[in-house]
Amino acid sequence: MTMTDPIRPAKLADTIADRLEQLILEGSLRPGERLLAERELAQRFDVSRPSLREALEKLEKRGMLTSGRGGATYVAPLLGEGFTEPLYAALASRPETTFDYLEFRRFVEGSAAYYAALRGTEIDRDIVRQRFETMEAAHGKDDSSDEAEADADLHLAVYEASHNLVMLHIMRSLSDMLRKDVFYNRAKLYQRQGVRELLLEQHRAIYLAVMAGDPDAAKAAAEAHIDFTRAALMEIAEADARLEVSLRRFANADLASARK
Repeated sequence: MTMTDPIRPAKLADTIADRLEQLILEGSLRPGERLLAERELAQRFDVSRPSLREALEKLEKRGMLTSGRGGATYVAPLLGEGFTEPLYAALASRPETTFDYLEFRRFVEGSAAYYAALRGTEIDRDIVRQRFETMEAAHGKDDSSDEAEADADLHLAVYEASHNLVMLHIMRSLSDMLRKDVFYNRAKLYQRQGVRELLLEQHRAIYLAVMAGDPDAAKAAAEAHIDFTRAALMEIAEADARLEVSLRRFANADLASARK
């Protein structure tokens, strides 16, 4: 292109696609979310349906959108099965890599909380507050599964408030695996006596530091939370190993009488 070449206006479909892509990358549109119907979405953008349809097709080819039943359009995960499946296979064959995950997560959680406290907007803080209040409400129930889900949602809100897009999308993908108990059994952690209360207080410390805009306190609270989780999971793993040995001894006790 030279200075004498004419400047052409951007094609409308490209402009729409760029806008939607920006919303996906910044996390405003989340993986799995269903977009509005084509007609309503065209009205929101104040564009023609053919231009919108072309933009959606462009993003689908880029792997950012996917089609579902009835012609519905959904936001695709930026880090799909090509990222998660090999990691899942590695964890399934080597459970000890759970602690590698926690070592990595300690670094990321501390950084996310630091930047959430430093960069978070009023809107971000309001979402963090809502997520923590949901966790508090779930804490009062007998079933810890809702609290575990609220736990994961709170951490996602902190990633979003960090305004680091790479961190957000990597940890969002790992969060989906966490919810499926790929890394460790969350129920075992939450059902351990006294753990729920300690975890709630640790999340409260992260929440308060982010709301106060104190990056150093937020980082320290997040790292302390992961340190506790790692130590608790190690205790659970050791207890399970001892129980397995005891069960084997009990199951094979009658073999000794057959020995000469």
